[in-house]
Amino acid sequence: MGDPSGAAFHHAPAAMLVADQAGAVVLVNKAFTDFLGYAPDKVKGRPWPELFEAGDHGRAWAQHRTSLRGASERSPDLVIRTADGGTCRATVRARALSSDGAEGAGGVVVQLSGIGRDEETLRIVTELRLRDADTAMWILDLASGELEEIFGPSPLGRMLVGDARTLEECLARVHRDDIARLRDAMEASYQGRDYEQRFRMFDQVGDERWLYARGSYMGGERPRIVGIVDDMTEHVQLVRRLADRRRIEAAQGRQVNELAAKLVSATTVQEVTGLLSEEFMPIFGGDGARVMLLDEDDLVNHPSGTGDASDRWLEGPDHRDASFPAGAVLQDRQPRFFESRAEVLERFPAVEEALHHTGSHSWAFVPIFGDTKVALGVWAVAWTQPHHATPDERALMLTLAGLAGQALQRVNRQQAELELADALQKRMLPPQPPDFPELDVAVRYLPARAGWRVCGDFYDAIRLPGRRIGLVVGDVQGHGVEAAAAMGQIRMAFRAYVSNQSDPGAVVAETNRLLAETGEIAFATCGYLVLDLDLGQLQAAWAGQPPVVLATESGFEVWAPETGPPLGVDPEAKYPVSSHRLDPESTLLICSDGLVESSGVLMDDGLAAVGRELSAKARDVQGAASSLAELVPAGRGDDIAILIARMR
Repeated sequence: MGDPSGAAFHHAPAAMLVADQAGAVVLVNKAFTDFLGYAPDKVKGRPWPELFEAGDHGRAWAQHRTSLRGASERSPDLVIRTADGGTCRATVRARALSSDGAEGAGGVVVQLSGIGRDEETLRIVTELRLRDADTAMWILDLASGELEEIFGPSPLGRMLVGDARTLEECLARVHRDDIARLRDAMEASYQGRDYEQRFRMFDQVGDERWLYARGSYMGGERPRIVGIVDDMTEHVQLVRRLADRRRIEAAQGRQVNELAAKLVSATTVQEVTGLLSEEFMPIFGGDGARVMLLDEDDLVNHPSGTGDASDRWLEGPDHRDASFPAGAVLQDRQPRFFESRAEVLERFPAVEEALHHTGSHSWAFVPIFGDTKVALGVWAVAWTQPHHATPDERALMLTLAGLAGQALQRVNRQQAELELADALQKRMLPPQPPDFPELDVAVRYLPARAGWRVCGDFYDAIRLPGRRIGLVVGDVQGHGVEAAAAMGQIRMAFRAYVSNQSDPGAVVAETNRLLAETGEIAFATCGYLVLDLDLGQLQAAWAGQPPVVLATESGFEVWAPETGPPLGVDPEAKYPVSSHRLDPESTLLICSDGLVESSGVLMDDGLAAVGRELSAKARDVQGAASSLAELVPAGRGDDIAILIARMR
């Protein structure tokens, strides 16, 4: 019979035989005779598995035994011998033939389906394609609910369901969150629709797998779905890893932006170097970092105290020495990245002996320079394990070092301005009031925490004729050099006018006229108090300043002199004079409003807090001044001037 044409067998009826429990052929149909060319009496009594090539006997016998147990399984293709000595490939399926209710008592029915060349070629190619792939081809019998693989058990099928063959057995392994959706899709399939679904399923060892199943409906006497299932687990895991990586990169990006913003707003060298040596290091997975800044002819480690003897090889005996990493970076302003000690030694052989004292294995040396491109220092990051700095890491390090350099230049400029401001403020305010034998006086000046060092608050104590002493506290609107200049002008005016005016109201009025006539935009509040030491009498001329606090050890009172408008508002303004008796045991306080009033603190509450503190330290003016400077009930949002006096 030879190797018959594929078309002849593709459309031929299925060849069938009946065999007893021992496998001996009992009956064959005409299609079997036509298929193989055997006369019925030539095969009767012969074991049907031995009709196949010797290499396939084992698989045929295995299917015979499986069918006797009641299982029905399509065998992989087997090669069967024909009557004329030829061979052909056939698909074999055996099922038990029951008799009188006894399973397998009647033997088995074997169905043979021939495979043509085109079909065989396609099958072989498909099997080769699926052999090592995470894919299985399947058939679902919609009438019986049985599920089987077209080419027999595949690695994917064995991993997922093992020996399970029914749909319900397979569904039992589906993730509970997907089972309802999967059953809905199956219901649609029973109505003749194609099938497509993504779902999760637990394999034989309990691991979760992501699957993608597709199938096409086939009608007829035996409606079924033929389809493919693909294992998408690796793809899903890859997508998750990419998503996690994006989230991590996004989080790192936010962290970098936040820290970069801190660099931009840093106001001290310690803030800048602390960001580089501590907060930026974890972004790159570093195990240690430090900043070396040039200070004239020296390299100074920041934060101070870092850089032990084991790290001195980084900078060498002289920071200008290019045979050491720090010196080379400072000289040419080029970064250097080393993944291993060998790379360091190849470039800097002078560090060989010193390198034995460090536990690091990889380094990054990045120059810090500002707008002028003059190197300000070196940022060194170290790793205890070999580390490859990616191009993105290198670019980010250079960017951060550049921002740090600009921040350091800004800090240095601000520091120079602050030093100038301090000198200016000290020249405008007396460091300490004059020493009066009859009166203890304590003063404090507190600039606002907002960063201004030159401000408009002022105080003064002036010896007047006739055993009198003038005490003044004022507050010029605004901050900065203009406010300080106006403050200096007012203070000098007071000193000039008190020398020829005994009336406190006239002194304040003349000062007000001077400030208004100068055309300056600034205005000021002011409180001027004259103490007569012989009479114990207080005379006050007030221009919008907070009240006076008078305290003894037993309590305090608040005295609010009658007030006129702030200085500089109305050049013709008059300032009435108020009088008050000063108890010899009393301690008086004059202050600017920054001590007792703010947007969150009412002046009455601030005065009460100050009064209690002043009463507790009524006999110690210096202690009281220091205590109030720490208390600052209104906060540090504004400048504060404090003047405390007590008769001896």
